[in-house]
Amino acid sequence: MGEERRVLTGEHFLTGDHACAEGGMAAGCMFFGGYPITPSTEIAERMSLRLPEVGGIFIQMEDEMASMNSILGAAWGGWKSMTCTSGPGFSLMMENLGLGIVLETPTVLVNIQRGGPSTGLPTLSGQADMMQAKWGSHGDYEVIALAPNSPQEIFDHTIKAFNLAEQYRTPVLVMSDESVGHMTEKVVIPPREELKLVPRNYTKKKPGEYLPFECGEDEIPEMVKAGDGYKIHITGLTHDKRGYPDISAEAQDWMVRHLMNKIQKNKKKIIEVEKINMDDAEVVVVSYGISSRVAHRGMDLARKTGVKVGMLRLITVWPFPDYMIKELAERVKAFVTVELNFGQIALEVERHVAGKAKCYLVPHAGGDAHKPEDIAEAIKEAAK
Repeated sequence: MGEERRVLTGEHFLTGDHACAEGGMAAGCMFFGGYPITPSTEIAERMSLRLPEVGGIFIQMEDEMASMNSILGAAWGGWKSMTCTSGPGFSLMMENLGLGIVLETPTVLVNIQRGGPSTGLPTLSGQADMMQAKWGSHGDYEVIALAPNSPQEIFDHTIKAFNLAEQYRTPVLVMSDESVGHMTEKVVIPPREELKLVPRNYTKKKPGEYLPFECGEDEIPEMVKAGDGYKIHITGLTHDKRGYPDISAEAQDWMVRHLMNKIQKNKKKIIEVEKINMDDAEVVVVSYGISSRVAHRGMDLARKTGVKVGMLRLITVWPFPDYMIKELAERVKAFVTVELNFGQIALEVERHVAGKAKCYLVPHAGGDAHKPEDIAEAIKEAAK
C-alpha cells in the first residue's frame, strides 16, 4: 500500500471514532486489544484496518475483560497500547483498570459513553459514566480522565492521553460520548515530526539495581520491558518497591499514598480547562464533552439578555479542578452544571463551592442533547 495510506496527515473529514483511532496511531500506539460494542466499535474497526498498515497489531479479544488485560500485557512488553468500549463493557473493564493502576501501567482506555443503566441506549449519547471513571474499581486510587467535545479534540486528546500515561505511568481514560464519536467534522492531522510525544521512561539502571516501584520525589517509577534481562515481579497484591507481595498495613499505606500522590502532587500540571467569557462572569456554566457545545449556545443566549455568564469547560475532568472552583466561588453568584446525567460532576462542583455560591444542575437522561433554551433559562434563574 502507498505511503499515503500508512501515514495519515493533512485535513480530513472524520468521525470522532475514526479520529480517535488516528490519534492513537499518531501517538505511537502499536497494539490494540478490543471487543466490539456500540458506539465505540468504529474505533476498533478502524484500528483493525489501519494498524497492520503501520506495522502494529490488532487483536479482537473474547470479551472486554480480556481486552483490558491484553493492553496491560502489551505495555509491559514495550508497546504503546489502547482499547475502547462503552457502557456495559466499561463496567467489565473496571477490575483490570484497577490492576493497571496498581501495576502503574501506561496505557489508554477510551469510553464512548451511551445511555444506561444496563444495555440502555446502545446507539444514543450519555455522560453518566463520569463517576464510574473515578470510582469504578475498588480501593483508593487516582485516575486521569479527559473529555473531548469534537472529532478534532478526540484526536488531540488521544495523543495527550498517551503522553500523560507515559509521563505518570498510569492508565489514562478518554471519556467521550456517542455524539462526539459519531459526528463528522474536519480534523487536522499534523506531520508526525510536529507532534509532541512523551517517550517511555525506561530505567538506565542495570539488572539487579532496578526496583519496579522505586521512585524519587516526583513519585513516578522508571520502567522496563519484558526481554531486557530484568528479573522483576509485579502483582496486584499490596506490594513493596520490589513488587513483592507485602500484606501489611504499612505496605498498604505506602502503596496507596504513592498511587494518589503522583497524580495529586502534579494535578496543576495535568488539569486543562477552557475559560470563556470569564472576566466579568457572575454566573459560571460548568460543562464538558458534547454538553459543553450546547451549553456554549445557552450561554450566548443568556448573554444577549444581559446576564454576565461565562463558562468553565472541563477538558480534564479527573483530577477535578477543585482549586479553580473554590477560587471562583469567592467572587461569583452561582454555578450551573450542564451534563447528560442527573448530577455527577455537579456534585463535585457543589462540594467545592461549599455553600459560598448557589449551585444549579441542568440534568438530562441522555439519548439526545440539551436544548440551549433550557440552559439559558437556568442561567437566568441562577443570575437572580
